[in-house]
Amino acid sequence: MLSSTAPKTKINQICLQFPEIQLPTSAAHKLRGYFGNLFREHSLILSNHFSDGKSRYAYPLVQYKVIRKVPTLIGINEGAHLLLELFGSIKELNIDGTIYAINNKNLRAFTNELGGASSLHTYRFDTLWMGLNQENYKKYKLLTSLSDKRIFLSKILTANIISFYKGLQHDEKQQILVLPHLKEHITQFKNKKMLAFSGRFICNMELPNYVGLGKSVSRGFGSIYREM
Repeated sequence: MLSSTAPKTKINQICLQFPEIQLPTSAAHKLRGYFGNLFREHSLILSNHFSDGKSRYAYPLVQYKVIRKVPTLIGINEGAHLLLELFGSIKELNIDGTIYAINNKNLRAFTNELGGASSLHTYRFDTLWMGLNQENYKKYKLLTSLSDKRIFLSKILTANIISFYKGLQHDEKQQILVLPHLKEHITQFKNKKMLAFSGRFICNMELPNYVGLGKSVSRGFGSIYREM
């Protein structure tokens, strides 16, 4: 049994799903485009871009995902308040010109804690994790043993968790321990082939369900779920 006396940070979270609609996982960025355009005058955090088109370089407080074919919007803190304000006005989805009427919405609210856990948790990636940038991709491809690759990916996942915590103003003092069990995949991203990963990891930190880790989390990549 682990113990942690370090202070925790509480966050508010909303999960909005449209269970009657089924989309491919690759449609997540189209959800982002649709809602970012639909509510573009409401708040820049819905698209994570400023009015001049430049990116907002901060952890996305609204994330768009397709989880097991179900369109899903995740709001954190300010993003959670926005989704609560706007969900009643969402009547349809327009994905590539196909109109999906929304007759059923599943809205759930959570309060979660960030920080050290009292026991080890297993998290699975419900969408592919893109943990490698151009620089560390080259380093990863030079590794030949599975153990070296696991250690390398563990360090990147740890950095992702630290970045996520910092994005939500949580300063974790406890050492973060991560043991990944991952499988390589080739996926299309912005018309380029990218290396991504599926699988699970064991960790000694509290991480909320549905949030994203790694690259392009606002587009649905790296969504996690804690297994019981």
